[in-house]
Amino acid sequence: MNIANTKNSYGIISILIHWIMAVLIVGLFILGIYMVDLDYYSKWYNAAPWWHKSFGLLVSALLLFRIVWVINTIRPAPLDSYKSWEIKVARITHYSFYILLFVICISGYLISTAKGAAIEFFSLIDVPAIISFSKQQADIAGEIHEIAAYIMAFLFLLHVCATFKHHFIDKDMTLLRILKPVKPEGDE
Repeated sequence: MNIANTKNSYGIISILIHWIMAVLIVGLFILGIYMVDLDYYSKWYNAAPWWHKSFGLLVSALLLFRIVWVINTIRPAPLDSYKSWEIKVARITHYSFYILLFVICISGYLISTAKGAAIEFFSLIDVPAIISFSKQQADIAGEIHEIAAYIMAFLFLLHVCATFKHHFIDKDMTLLRILKPVKPEGDE
């Protein structure tokens, strides 16, 4: 089993980080939509934001790790069956994911620390509030956070549709390469 990527396959680290982040991001999106409508008397009024912030910080850490990993490992070559426009759209989408995740993480931090309070990370450590730029910080960051999250959800749906298109219509290895490390002929 490949730990790192090869020229034809994703390694186990890339695969795990992809799927862990995917599950966390989808969960955070659903929780975020749920928690904005909670009233003070809901038992989740305080718990939902606590979980959202803790898992959001986890995604932030995983994002940083992933960026370092992507920079320092090879990326599997596109399949021969890919059209040039598909490769371009995939690259734009992947870069957009990184940018949007960065914006979502930073804006989430700015929302949570707007009043100068630290963010509790799973009751393990407190992430301090170090940035405060205006009295409307939480509102401005909240708008950015929400818009970026919805754009991210839209791109996510496109990403899933493209994956299914490759798997069920094109019948290529796109989905299989991100499900498990494979060692096709020619890999070293």
